[in-house]
Amino acid sequence: MISIVFGLGTALCFATSSLFSSRAVRIIGPWSVAAWTMIVGLVLSLPFVALAGVPANLGENVGWMLIAGAGNVGGLILAAAAFRVGKVGVVTPVLATEGAIAAVVAALMGESIAPIIALLLMVIVIGIVVSAIAPDPEPLDHERPVLAVALSTIGAFAFGFSLFATGTISDELPIAWVLMPARIVGLVALAIPLIVIGQLKITRRAAPMVTAMGVLEVVGFVLFAIGAQYQVGVTSVMASQFAPIAAILAYVVFREKLGRLQITGVAILVAGVTTLTLVS
Repeated sequence: MISIVFGLGTALCFATSSLFSSRAVRIIGPWSVAAWTMIVGLVLSLPFVALAGVPANLGENVGWMLIAGAGNVGGLILAAAAFRVGKVGVVTPVLATEGAIAAVVAALMGESIAPIIALLLMVIVIGIVVSAIAPDPEPLDHERPVLAVALSTIGAFAFGFSLFATGTISDELPIAWVLMPARIVGLVALAIPLIVIGQLKITRRAAPMVTAMGVLEVVGFVLFAIGAQYQVGVTSVMASQFAPIAAILAYVVFREKLGRLQITGVAILVAGVTTLTLVS
């Protein structure tokens, strides 16, 4: 029950963050959205890092921390870019494959892929393709569904590698330090360069959105980490449901409608991801 509650909390955090991202990116662009999200998350995380102290084995995990940070920041930029040209209900299910990708990476690192996993990966690919090519009954202004799916697919791979690296260091470092890589990479490699060239944008309308995103990203990760301590499989499955939750919220809040074939593709995708998470 604890894993279900914390997994659902994670899903709600990520789903709500996706909604904010889909609107903030149209105001200040994907680079600034990602940068401000990481800055807010860094400020929120620093007090907990100070309380945790510097781990003795920090140096041994720097490589994995860099991969985790770069993957997370890159994924966030690509996700924001996808939201700029696609609907939440199409983009989030593709992004939700990040857990499946992390599971496959883990399998490849240690052993060959089982036939059932290969089959489920094919199902997920079918869901992605159907979502991309399905006709949209009410397209958004400047919507480009194929580009949105392509960007979110690459973003899912970036998130997947980040998740694998994060899982590698999660048993070695306190949660506060596991949160830091993405925030530090986001500050050093993204926010500071944008400040130097005068391209870190913010408006009064976008400020509360990116602030909420930064908070939700940190809170969602902490909730997932707590739930995973009890049952990682159940927590992962519940967390992956942020995709349909985001689609429903987008329909209720933004009136974003999906066609029947789009819904079919999303359903195939979510079912494949959920099953693969359970199997893995």
